[in-house]
Amino acid sequence: MSAAVARHVFLIGFPAAGKTTIGTRVAAELGRGFVDLDDAIAARAGRPAAALVAADEADFRRREAEALDLVAVATTPHVYATGGGAAAWGDNLARMRGAGFVVTLAVELEAALARAAAGGPRPLLAQPRSAIEALFASRANAYRRAHAVVVTDDRAPAAVAADVVALVRRAEALPGAAAWVSLGERSYPIVVDDVAPAAALAPHVRPGRAALVADANLTAWIPTYRDALTAAGADVHVEVVAAGEASKSLATFGQLATALIAAGVDRWGTIWALGGGVVGDLAGFVAATLFRGIDVIHLPTTLVAMTDSAIGGKTAIDLPSGKNLVGAFHQPRLVHAHTPTLETLPPRERRAGFGELWKYALLDGDQLWSAVHALAPWAAGPALPTPAEAVGVIERAAALKAAIVSRDERERRGERALLNLGHTIGHAIEAAAGWTLLHGECVGLGLIAMARVSHRLGLATADLEAQVTDGLAASGLPTDLDPWLRPEVVARVAVDKKRHGTHIGFVACARPGDCRVVDVAPANLADLLRP
Repeated sequence: MSAAVARHVFLIGFPAAGKTTIGTRVAAELGRGFVDLDDAIAARAGRPAAALVAADEADFRRREAEALDLVAVATTPHVYATGGGAAAWGDNLARMRGAGFVVTLAVELEAALARAAAGGPRPLLAQPRSAIEALFASRANAYRRAHAVVVTDDRAPAAVAADVVALVRRAEALPGAAAWVSLGERSYPIVVDDVAPAAALAPHVRPGRAALVADANLTAWIPTYRDALTAAGADVHVEVVAAGEASKSLATFGQLATALIAAGVDRWGTIWALGGGVVGDLAGFVAATLFRGIDVIHLPTTLVAMTDSAIGGKTAIDLPSGKNLVGAFHQPRLVHAHTPTLETLPPRERRAGFGELWKYALLDGDQLWSAVHALAPWAAGPALPTPAEAVGVIERAAALKAAIVSRDERERRGERALLNLGHTIGHAIEAAAGWTLLHGECVGLGLIAMARVSHRLGLATADLEAQVTDGLAASGLPTDLDPWLRPEVVARVAVDKKRHGTHIGFVACARPGDCRVVDVAPANLADLLRP
C-alpha cells in the first residue's frame, strides 16, 4: 500500500449498506473530514442524486467519475461514502484503490431492502424484485475487490465503524497489502511483492521461539528466510518437510509437533510456513493444535498457495479415505507471497497453479478470465522470470478469496462454499490417482466436470465446457476428463467433506462471474457426468 492509500478512506457497497452512517463515525474517530460523494455530486449539479440517477444514470456515472478524479488529487485526508454503483462502474474502483484504502460494507440483500424501506428514495431499489436481485449479483464481484470487506448484517453501527477504524490504522502501520482478511481482532494482511524478505518480514517478528517449517524443495530459499528472521530478532529453528502430498499425514503431523516441542517452541512461539499447500496445510494444523493454538505466518511459494490455500485459515491433513478430512480453522497473522520464489517452481508445478487461477477466473468474471488467459503462455512455456502481469492476477485472486473469507469464515453463510468450485470431482480424482497428479491438475479436471454438470442441470450452455477446456489447454494442463469418470472414482464423492445427509453442495457455474451452490445427490453424479 502506498502513502496515498493511507490518505483517504472509501466506503463502497450496495445501497443501504450503511456507508453514510458508518462513514460519519469513522471520520470522527480518525479526525478526518467526511464527504458523501452523492451529496457532493448533487451540490454541483443542483439536483438530488436520486433525481439524477432516475433521469439519466449514465450521465450520473460520468459525474461520479469526475468527482472521483477530483478526490484522487486532493491532499487533505477524508473519508468518502460512495454510491452503491460507484465501484462497479468503469475504472472507478481502480481510481479509489489508487487514491485510498477501500472498504466494502457488506450487507445481505434482505437486510439492505429492509433498511432502504425506512429511508429516502432509492430509484434502483424501486424496480421489480428480479431486477434488484440481478443488480445485487452484478455488483458482488466489484465489492469483493476492495482492500477489505466488513460485514454489517445484524451489527450495530458503532461495532462496524470500530472494525473499519482498526483496519485503517493497521493498514497505515503495515503498508503494502493487496487485501486484508477482515475478522475483527484477527484481521490480517495479504502481501504480494518482490521486496527482500528481510525488509518485508521484520515488522511481523515477535518475541519467542520461531519455527521455520519449509518444503524440502526450497533449500535454496531457506537460508534467506532464516537469516531475515534472525536479523529481525527471532530465535529461529528450522524444520524441513518432505515434498509431496504424502507429508499431509497423521504420522508427519505427530513428528513435526514433537520436533517443535523438543526445539523449545512454546505457546508464545510462531510457525513460519514456507512452501506450497502441503506445508501450509500441515504447519497450519500443527499451529492450530500445538498448545491449543499458536501463531502461524504463511510464506506461500506456489501459485496455488499464493491465491488459495494460504488464505482463509483452513488447515488439514489427509486420511486414506480422502483429502483434508482432518483439520481446523486457524487464521494466520500474515500471508506474504514473495513472487521471485515462483521462479524456482518446476514447469509442471507452475502449470498446476493455473488450476486455481482458472477457478478464480470463473468465480470473478470476464476481466479476470481474460487476464488469466493472457498469462497462460507463461504457464505452458519454458521457465521464465515471473511476468509483471502475474502479480496483478495473483492479487486479484487473493483479494477475492479474502473477501469471501471475511464474509463467511467458517462456511456457514454459503458464500465460502463457492471456493470449492471444481474441487468436488477434483478431490476424488486426486485421491483415486494416489496423489500422483498435482492438486491444480485435479482442480482443472474438476472444472471440466463442473461445467458438464452445470450444463446437464440446465444452468449453463454446452459452450462452457469447451471454454474451460480451451483455457486449461492453453496453460498446459491436462484436459482428458473421461478416463477418470470410473465408478470407483465418482463413488469417492460420497465421503466428500461438503456432504450433508444424502446430498453434497456442488458448486455450479452458469458463466464466468455467475457461480452458485446446488444440492446434488452423489448417486446422480455418474449420469450427470456421462460423456
